Amino acid sequence: MNALVALCHFCELHGPRTLFCTEAVHPPAPSPPQPGSALLGDREAEREGEGLTMRANSSATQRADMCEGCRSLPVSHPGFVSVDTETGIRFLSHQHPRQAQLFSVVRQACVRSLSCEVCPGREGPIFFGDEQHGFVFSHTFFIKDSLARGFQRWYSIVMVAMDRIYLINSWPFLLRHLKLTIQSLQSTALKVFDSEQGVCPQRAVRMNSAFSPAVFPHQRSGNAARSLPSLTQHPNLWASLHASFSWLLKACGSRLTEKLLEGAPTEDTLVLIERQTEQEEEMNAEGAGGKSESAQCRDFLFGDDGKGEEYCGPNFRSLRHLRQVLGAAEFRQLAWHVLMGNQVIWRGTDRGLIQSAFNVLKTLLPVGCVRVEAYSSQYEEAYRYNFLGLSPDVQIPAHVSSSEFTVLVDVLNVEQGCVHVVCDDDVLSLYQFSISSANTQPVDKGPTLLNKLEVALTNENLSVEVVSHCLLCLKEEWMNKVKVLFKFTKVDGRGRDDTQKVLVLLGATGPGEEDNVRLLKFWMTGLSKTYKSHLMTAVRGVERTLSQ
Repeated sequence: MNALVALCHFCELHGPRTLFCTEAVHPPAPSPPQPGSALLGDREAEREGEGLTMRANSSATQRADMCEGCRSLPVSHPGFVSVDTETGIRFLSHQHPRQAQLFSVVRQACVRSLSCEVCPGREGPIFFGDEQHGFVFSHTFFIKDSLARGFQRWYSIVMVAMDRIYLINSWPFLLRHLKLTIQSLQSTALKVFDSEQGVCPQRAVRMNSAFSPAVFPHQRSGNAARSLPSLTQHPNLWASLHASFSWLLKACGSRLTEKLLEGAPTEDTLVLIERQTEQEEEMNAEGAGGKSESAQCRDFLFGDDGKGEEYCGPNFRSLRHLRQVLGAAEFRQLAWHVLMGNQVIWRGTDRGLIQSAFNVLKTLLPVGCVRVEAYSSQYEEAYRYNFLGLSPDVQIPAHVSSSEFTVLVDVLNVEQGCVHVVCDDDVLSLYQFSISSANTQPVDKGPTLLNKLEVALTNENLSVEVVSHCLLCLKEEWMNKVKVLFKFTKVDGRGRDDTQKVLVLLGATGPGEEDNVRLLKFWMTGLSKTYKSHLMTAVRGVERTLSQ
């Protein structure tokens, strides 16, 4: 990502100052080698790989008015350098950027973030900028200091980039992770503040001391030179900030990527985008308030990649594997319930096995129709989850077990205690599966999608990858039918006779017609909000035009 992150501070004597800056340097594009220039190029790369140029150092030495509170690294410090081995990008950190043009851009962002461009309450995020000087995401905050005016000092973290759209789209991500960094700084500084106030309460000292306008500037100058490491008592603060800012630049640059899409995006793609947006908004609203101080400091120092532990026990690898384990008749019954939108409950001790079953079964449905609770200690209603995993001691309510809209799969251990075997092929030797449902309707007629899928699954000449692509094509075919039926019934409001004619045109009549209609109605609930709003807007626009 072509961006730059900087920590800024409002000094009581010298005004806004840039304390620490991290920038990403991309590797140069390969060029044809010139005779005799190989050695020179290597030397230039080594010199640039130092991470800093003398331009930043000279600009720092020229500022003789800088106090300890305005300075992060001494002039002789070489700075910090991190290299991303995958992309070759280097992350360089020092007090000022290494280029004069960037220095002025960061300087202007620093001044604006700590003077005029602030949010209500003076703490929080704000966005500003223009095409000439770049766009800035700024988050201002206070750090406790027992010797400062008002017992706190004002700081800000700014991210400067020329791409306005990218920076705005990264707002929830930046806000969430910068809050962790800020809360780590504030929590460590608060501990130092409380310990200093316990030794010598400054409020009582200031109230008992004589005040004179003549000596006030001298009193302020003696307290204005406290650096951020002294406020937090963090000996490796700048190295930790370098690691945090470097990770932020790398993660922010890799979370949004451009992809070449052939044609319009599918409904699954639209639903995934909507869910990601909703999840980021929820996390943005919740923030990091639920994390402990130790967890915040750990995220601040080391980052949180969010990777979970991989399950390496017996599991279902594909629909064909699940069909082989359960049997053809039991698999069809289970798949029928999934396609009809009924609640599928798996109950057993092996959480990983149940999770793998859901991962396989949910490929039968559009993403918008999938609501999974992989493992729970209590029953959840069908309107919340249509895939529900339960521990074996959970009792299912009587009205649920007697409902025709529910199917229960009990996973029974053949040998107790044999849950740590790693081999995937031992599912049948470890477990027995009991499928029960109060449904009395036959499941051997339809829906048409399931009939075609079973033909592909029984064809051993087709690999698992080919079967998955076949299923994808079948889902797209039926999602197009769902869109036509939605437009015809929900938007246009046609009657039953006209709807029946549309079903004939869609090929949903004949054997298994009732199952096909149930499938179409259930899949309507999985349509994206984007498609529905676009369709309603288009219809209203046409009606408005006709009325005029």
